[in-house]
This record gives sequence, C-alpha cells and structure tokens, in this order.
Amino acid sequence: MVIAHLTTSLSYPIVTEERSCFEAFQGEFDYLCRALRRLGVRAEDIEDEVHEVFLVLSRKWSEYDPSRPLRPYLFGIAFRVVAARRRRWRRELMHVVDEPAEPSPSPEEALESSHARALVLRALERVPLPRRAVFVMHDIEEVPMREVAQALSVPLFTGYSRLRKARREFEAALRALQQGPRQP
Repeated sequence: MVIAHLTTSLSYPIVTEERSCFEAFQGEFDYLCRALRRLGVRAEDIEDEVHEVFLVLSRKWSEYDPSRPLRPYLFGIAFRVVAARRRRWRRELMHVVDEPAEPSPSPEEALESSHARALVLRALERVPLPRRAVFVMHDIEEVPMREVAQALSVPLFTGYSRLRKARREFEAALRALQQGPRQP
C-alpha cells in the first residue's frame, strides 16, 4: 500500500511534466517548422530536425521557466540543433565544395510558396548561421533583443553587432538575387 502510494505520487509529476512538454511542443509545431526553414533546413530534412528539437526540449523541459515565452526558448534549441548538424556535416564532407542546389519544389510546396518567400529564404541562406539566427528572431519573429541574446547565449551587444551585420548581408543578398546573374 505504501509502495503503491509512493510510486503513483512519484510518477504523476513526471507524467504531467512530459504531457505539458508535449502539449507545448504540439502548440508550437508549425512555428518550429517555419523557424527551421528560415534557419536554412531543407524541406525534406524538416521532420528530422523537428524530432531532434523535441528530444532536446524533453530533456531540458525541467529547466524551462514558464514565465518566459516559449518561442525564443524553442528557437534557441532549434538554432543549436541546426548548428550542430552543420558542424557534423562539415566534418564529414570537408573536402566537398558546398554549393546550394536549386531546390525542386514538390507540388504541395509549389502551391504554398510564393516568389517573395522563395527570394527571402534564398537571401537568408547567404547570411551565416550565427547572424541569421539573430536576424530571424529579432526582425522576423519580433523577439526583443534581450531574449534573443539570452536564447542564443551571447552578450547583448554581440547580439546587436550580429544583427547589424546580418541586416547588411541580407540586403546585399536580396539585391544580388533580384538583379539575377550578371552578364559580361
């Protein structure tokens, strides 16, 4: 009787915590897919990356402060997952030159996508990941800079510096993409 009581009282908070983590994750699933896409994850890899983010979130859920917004916290996890995947990929393919291939959209993606969205995503790909993360969170997701810096574990002024440089790089990339290939 005492053992049964201890077992149920010990497992109940864990089950509740897991459920709240899963429900929070489900509520932000679409946001997370968009954020990963903006961080440069290919459409065919989104599902794998979302699973990775959920695994990290479930491990770190007890550290999450519910008084803070969930989206910046999720974005920070997504940023770290994407950065780690890129580091592993570079180590595995160090000798291969990485040139982004033109994605051939599926029929569903072709219906969803617009020219402006594709242009923005291609321009974002030209901004290095650490600066792109700050730019996406602050300028696109409209997260305050203090929360951006906290989510990405950088000093506030480093965040502002990355944002300023990312804006210049993004504008230059947009101009280059809009002009198209230069003719000799």
